[in-house]
Amino acid sequence: MKLVAIEEHVLPADIKRAWETLPGADDGTLALNPPIIDERLADLADKRLALMDETGVDMQVLSLTTPGLNNLAEPGIELARRANELMAATVRGIPARFQFLAALSFADADTAASELRCAVLELGAKGGMLYGRVGDRHLDDALFEATYACAADLNVPLLIHPQIPQAAVRASYYSGFTPAVDLALSTFSLGWHYEAGMEFVRMVLGGVFDRHPNLQVILGHWGEVVIFYLERLVMLDRVAKLRKPFIAYVKENLYLTASGMFSADYLQRAVDAVGWDRILFSTDYPYQYRPGEDARRFVEALQVNEGDRSKFAHTNWERLTGGRAV
Repeated sequence: MKLVAIEEHVLPADIKRAWETLPGADDGTLALNPPIIDERLADLADKRLALMDETGVDMQVLSLTTPGLNNLAEPGIELARRANELMAATVRGIPARFQFLAALSFADADTAASELRCAVLELGAKGGMLYGRVGDRHLDDALFEATYACAADLNVPLLIHPQIPQAAVRASYYSGFTPAVDLALSTFSLGWHYEAGMEFVRMVLGGVFDRHPNLQVILGHWGEVVIFYLERLVMLDRVAKLRKPFIAYVKENLYLTASGMFSADYLQRAVDAVGWDRILFSTDYPYQYRPGEDARRFVEALQVNEGDRSKFAHTNWERLTGGRAV
């Protein structure tokens, strides 16, 4: 059975240097990466392929790791182009093993949309990456409208990846322990996931899907908390003036992926929320890498029919991206 992992990360050396040297570019998350993670993020050749084989993944959909280019302003424009060319070259070299999602710079609205269009039509990207807000501008801001219109026009998905909460939020809710605990609490343990989930909720409440009804977005980590609180979120219908009930946007505009959280219980909750046709597989490489064909064993051990297993493993992704080839 073909196994496609759709949220698998890279970090080109020039972008890492920019994070390390440009004022305000490092949001604090570089400190999370030990040397082995940095090495795996940078590698796009034999070592990555060997670890894919070790975990049982046939194809990775490459994407730039968090925080993307959100904090790089104008320098991010050229870095987006270079990152996308690098990932496209990797795909051309081994098309049976790699695809990619475009890196986008939101130095301005038109540049991001143009880069997405170029990456999809000229380089073969399967969609694009969002990292939540840019500064204080959330995903319901007009800054993103051109990109949403472009993605809807091209019929390609956008994956909302977590980023660290704003400094004021971190100070209020995620501080008071050791620096290491504060950082972990505000990122991979909890903060990332509330942050990404809130950005999707803001998109709904901001009318993004009313303006772009065929726009499709992806949330990792089984929905970034959102699906576990749907019973409460749907109560927004009492006050929000939207064209459809909140749950309709979840079922019509949202896909969910595993991000290496291999839990049959979480999978079932995701299926209950959006159905089997909107479930995608991913390992969150290299952050969640585990040896021993861990990814494949999880999928193959699921107590589901073969049709649903295949949807999760690869056919939902192929349908979502239309089989678009480089």
